[in-house]
Amino acid sequence: MRAPLALAAAVVIAAAVAPPAAGEAPYEAQRRHMVDVIVRHGSGNWPVAGGTAFAEPLLVVLRTVPRHEFVPPEVRYLAYGDRPLPIGFGQTISQPYIVALMTQLLEVEPADTVLEIGTGSGYQAAVLSPLVRRVCTIEIIPALGRRAAATLQRLGYDNVETRIGDGYYGWPECGPFDAIVVTAAAGHVPPPLIAQLKPGGRLAIPVGGPFATQHLVLVEKEADGGVTTRQIIPVRFVPLVRKPG
Repeated sequence: MRAPLALAAAVVIAAAVAPPAAGEAPYEAQRRHMVDVIVRHGSGNWPVAGGTAFAEPLLVVLRTVPRHEFVPPEVRYLAYGDRPLPIGFGQTISQPYIVALMTQLLEVEPADTVLEIGTGSGYQAAVLSPLVRRVCTIEIIPALGRRAAATLQRLGYDNVETRIGDGYYGWPECGPFDAIVVTAAAGHVPPPLIAQLKPGGRLAIPVGGPFATQHLVLVEKEADGGVTTRQIIPVRFVPLVRKPG
């Protein structure tokens, strides 16, 4: 079993995240409040999720990553509320609590390579970036993918690699992966993603139809290649977009 995020890594992570730019002071206070809400929300759900409290290195990152930079200007004033927000093309940026929960479930380590399916705004990739060695993220909607790539590059998340494509098939050239996160709901866990997950790795994915009950599912790959799955909590995500044909 993989070790959870190490508390000792907090100092390293804090140093790895770029300091807030001038004019960021109001957002710093909003981020701190956002994290307080996440922690309170999580304290009630961890017994259900079968885990422990959020790791401090993750909370350090959440207090630092500028979520307002990943949302459209017209909803920027809502950036640090604990709710999803529209980002165009029928897609959303996930609720901060869900981003925190999915990241925690992955139990990533500093040397890891992580795959994200559904770049969207780029926020989930930005949260993972200081916690791991490399993030590979795929977006099927070209305009969204290009915008997220530009935002991540502008903000200095240099260990994030982006690609436009159908995430169902993963990214074999970038793997194998220590962890995989899927940020849109699929009808089932895609077999190519399980194949690209390293033994001992974890995959967090919402499973269910757009008009049916969805559950956040955690997949763990055993040393012998077998997998175990368990449902964490009910969720509501936009559906995983697939390439036609």
